[in-house]
Amino acid sequence: MSPTRHPVLSVVYSSTATTAFTDSDLAALLTVSRQNNSQAGLTGMLVSRHDRFLQVLEGPEAQVDQLMATIAQDSGHHSVRVLLREPIERRQFADWTMSFKQLTSVDEHTVPGYRAAFDDLADESNDVNVTTAAVRELVRWFQDRPTPTM
Repeated sequence: MSPTRHPVLSVVYSSTATTAFTDSDLAALLTVSRQNNSQAGLTGMLVSRHDRFLQVLEGPEAQVDQLMATIAQDSGHHSVRVLLREPIERRQFADWTMSFKQLTSVDEHTVPGYRAAFDDLADESNDVNVTTAAVRELVRWFQDRPTPTM
């Protein structure tokens, strides 16, 4: 009898912080997120630009859905939008409980998908399908980087 296979769910979402994050706020958020994600069997990455966040979460469906419900109710976020939700064969960020990169205007011209993804996300009336290609490009770029730390 073969073991039961538990598929991995990948969710990419965007949100906007209700207040500006300082570097120490981001460091504290990452510390808590990494600890919680490790306990829940979740991995992923977080990219921020100004007050906007783009995050990939991956892991067992129940844990990903539970965390997404928590994020949606968190008063520190608004405009939470799921951009991609799909089962994946293997984790894209298997070694990262939560990798992080704060991108700057310099990155706009060097990181594939960065400008398009964040500019599209700024207009909340855009259909999420508009940003899908840019988000996928940004995620692929991030995967190829050494694990950023903060």
